[in-house]
Amino acid sequence: MLKSFEELKNKVLGNKEKKVIALACAADAASLEALRDAERELGVDYLLIGDASAILETARKVDFAFAQEKIVQADDEAAAAEMAVNFVREGRADILMKGKMQTATLLKAVVDKEKGIRTGGLMSHMAVLECPAYKKLIYVTDGGMVTRPDAEQKRAILQNSVDFLRRVGYGMPKAAILAAVEAVNEKMQETVDAGQLAALNASGDIPNCIVEGPLSFDLAISAESAKTKGIESRVAGDTDIFLLPDIAAGNIMAKVLIYLGGAKMAGCILGAAAPIIVVSRGAGAEEKMLSILLTMAV
Repeated sequence: MLKSFEELKNKVLGNKEKKVIALACAADAASLEALRDAERELGVDYLLIGDASAILETARKVDFAFAQEKIVQADDEAAAAEMAVNFVREGRADILMKGKMQTATLLKAVVDKEKGIRTGGLMSHMAVLECPAYKKLIYVTDGGMVTRPDAEQKRAILQNSVDFLRRVGYGMPKAAILAAVEAVNEKMQETVDAGQLAALNASGDIPNCIVEGPLSFDLAISAESAKTKGIESRVAGDTDIFLLPDIAAGNIMAKVLIYLGGAKMAGCILGAAAPIIVVSRGAGAEEKMLSILLTMAV
C-alpha cells in the first residue's frame, strides 16, 4: 500500500535505472517545468521533439537549461508524434509524453499498425490521486480513454489496472466496481457488468486481486458504511482501484476529488508497450511532474 506520492517517490529513487522520456511537441511550459523538476529530483533523462526554436524559447521562460542535442527537430505535430513513438519503439525512450499537441494526433501514432507501440490489447487511462480524506492513494479508471466500456472492455480495464498496481508493488490489489447500488439490477447495466467481474474474480479467471461489485462509492471508501448497511466486504474502506461505469463518471469523480477534495493527481495511459503521459489541457506542472513519477514507478 502506498499512502502518498512521497512514498512513491522514495520507491522510484530506490531504482537506479535511468528512465528516458520522449516529449512530443515539447514547446509547452508546464511540460518543460515538469521535466526540469523531474531531472533534478528523480534523475530522469529526456528527448525533446518539436520546433527547436520554440522549445528553446519556452525553456528559457521556465529557466530550464539543457544540452542542444536533447532537441530533435520536427516540423509539425504528426511528425513529432511519429518520432516520439519511434524512439520508444526502438528502445531509446522508456516513456511517451504529450506536450503542446492534440491527444488524437499522438494516439494515432501510438496505434499505427506498422510503426506504433500498441500491444493489441485495450488501452485505458489510470488516474492516481492523493486525497487528504483517504488513507492511501486512489486509482481511478477509466476517466480518459474508453468512452462507454462494455463488460469485456471493463475486464480489460480492470486487468490493466491490476497489472499496473502489481508492477508498482501491490501484492493483491483491491478493486471496487462502482455503481449507484450494491445489488445486481437488470435495468442497470453497470451493476450486471460489476457482478460478472466479481464472479470472474471469485472463480479465478481474474487472478491476483480482490474484486467486489457492484458497490456504491460510500461502501468502497468506508468500512463503517458497509457495517451500517450490513454488508460484509474485504474491499470496503480499503479499496485501491475504483472502476467507474464510463468515462463521464471517471472524469467527474477525479475532478471532484481535485477541486473539492484537495486531491493531487497523476495520470497515464496503460496497455501500450510503454506508459503514456496524457493529461488534461488544464493540467499544471505539478500534475505532469507527478505523472512522470508515476510512470517511472513501472
